This record gives sequence, C-alpha cells and structure tokens, in this order.
Amino acid sequence: MYARNDMPISFPGLFGDWEVNPSPVALDIGNGIYWYGIIICAGLLLALLFCARQAKRYGLTEDNVYDMIVWQIPICIIGARLYYVIFYLDLYRNTDGSLNWGKMAAIWDGGLAIYGAVITAYVVLHIFCKKKNLSFGAFADLGVMGLLIGQAVGRWGNFMNREAFGGETTAPWRMRLWTSASEYIEVHPTFLYESLWNLAGLALIYFVISRARTFDGENTCFYFIWYGIGRTWIEGLRTDSLYLFGWELFGQPIRVSQLLSVGLVIAGLAVLVVNKRRHPRGRDALFVTKKAAALEAERASGEQEDAAL
Repeated sequence: MYARNDMPISFPGLFGDWEVNPSPVALDIGNGIYWYGIIICAGLLLALLFCARQAKRYGLTEDNVYDMIVWQIPICIIGARLYYVIFYLDLYRNTDGSLNWGKMAAIWDGGLAIYGAVITAYVVLHIFCKKKNLSFGAFADLGVMGLLIGQAVGRWGNFMNREAFGGETTAPWRMRLWTSASEYIEVHPTFLYESLWNLAGLALIYFVISRARTFDGENTCFYFIWYGIGRTWIEGLRTDSLYLFGWELFGQPIRVSQLLSVGLVIAGLAVLVVNKRRHPRGRDALFVTKKAAALEAERASGEQEDAAL
C-alpha cells in the first residue's frame, strides 16, 4: 500500500478537516535535499550533544563521543543500506536477473533500515572501544540514549515522506493519506507510535534505569528489551515490512524486524538477569567508578611524592 507524497495529510478523528501538505523535498538541488535527510541529521545532532553532555557520568569524555561519531556515521549509513538491500534484493536486479550495483548505491532514492544501523553501530563501537581501551558496556549505555533520540526524531522523516504507516483503522488518532487524487486511506500512524515509544524509553533510561545501574551494559539491555517489545508490536501494524526471503511461519510471512526484535528481547533479558545476579547492588563494578578510583589513587600518589620532596 503506497500513499502519494504530493497530497495532504490529516487526522480527521482529532482535527476534523484541518490538513497539511508538506513537500518531501526541502531544496530542489541536484537529486533534491529531502526533509527526511534534514530530520535525520537533526536527530543525530541532538543525540550527539546529549551524549557529549552525559559522557562524564559514564567515565567518558566529550572527545570520546566526538571521535566515536566520526567512525559511526559513514559506516552505519552503509550498514543501514546493506541491511535494506539484502531483504529487498529483487528490487535491485536487472531484467536478466543480474544485480544492479548502481541502483544499490543510489541511497538518495530511499531505502535505509534502522536495525542495519543498530547492528553496525554495535560492531563499530566494540572495535572503537577495544582500540581506545574504553569500556564497551559503559559507552553502549551512553550510546543507546542517543539512539533513542535519533530514532524518535528520525521517524518524523517518514511522516514527511508519507511512509512507514500501518494498516487501515477507525481509531480516533487515524491518519488520512491519499493513494490517488480521489481516493484515500485512513491508517495507523505507526511513525508516531514508534517516536513516542522511543521517547518513553529514553525517559525511563535517563530517570530510572541509569540511576540504578549496577553493571556496564544495563541501559543497553533495557534498550533492546524496550525497543524490541515496541518494534514487535508496531511492525505487526505496518504495511511496508521487510520479509525474510518469502519464508513463512504458521502460514504467515516472517517479518524480519519482528523476528530480530523478539531475539533481542530474549538476549537482553538473559544478559540482564545474569549480570544482576553478579552485581545485585552498588556501583562498584561500573567503569566510571573504577576510573574515578584510579584517578583518586593517582592524585594521592602524586601528593605523597610532593610531600616527600
């Protein structure tokens, strides 16, 4: 099911006849500068600034965050694109069945998958932390809050494009989209569901989970549990899911994001339970605590040396 991106958007159950008709293109330059890209960049900038301000709470520095993002941005774009292309491979074939590499690279035509970016970010962060001798768990705990900010803001790019919506509904908050000049559909605004779900997850991590952390990686476990549950539900409503190579389960096609979400929820719960048993209370096991203790010991040693002189 596809909606025209040159027709109005409205929420008739909430705002009556009021409607908006934003163009997906912000600036008509070259292939076009799309609002989707601008909104994604805005989400990335907000996430970066937030993480830089919070870095000290995790034993990290602002420079660590800025260095990390230089690695992440280009590689995660590639990962998000690759993930999408793999599961929509038939769209990138020529008439003779061969792969159209130029079309695969044409990222400006759309086609990014958030899970591809998340998986890539996880791998890149692991390599970065190993090279810089930093705690992967602590950096991940900081980074997932940035992810939630980026995802919450980025979903509004889908709104501008009239995409990532759900099946038809009569709910009061239904969104009306036009499929032609004379026909419309009223659907679940799943972009909004996911945006709000991510904001709620961010609030829970910032105000609750992070303040009660007993091990590095606890925020990360909660992120995978929270986002996995939400994405499993929301993906079931969407009409544009990526499917697992036509495979079926119980007579229904397998949605890649739902399958991955369930797996991440299970993995997140398992890691959380095991580590909570190892570190049931206190903050002694945290990287930030160990780093503070090491700095204090170094300072005390320096004072003793000065006194001896």
